[in-house]
Amino acid sequence: MEHGRNVAPNIAEHLDRDKGYINTRLPQLADYGLLARIGPSENAGLYEITKRGRVALEQRDEYEDADDFDAVIDDYLDDED
Repeated sequence: MEHGRNVAPNIAEHLDRDKGYINTRLPQLADYGLLARIGPSENAGLYEITKRGRVALEQRDEYEDADDFDAVIDDYLDDED
């Protein structure tokens, strides 16, 4: 994913997953603030990883030990400011 941007068919191929599965997951990840839908039009299907998404990737090893992974991400983002 160059510059953290990509579309569902490319992501599906990279992850060896069904495109339909990816198409349902991307909006869910956007709802969590981990991705943002970008592009020349609302239906372009181009997504970009957000700052929150990058932190989630960097801190993913903490997920299993955290009762509230959102709090882990929020604490990390607060410490950056």
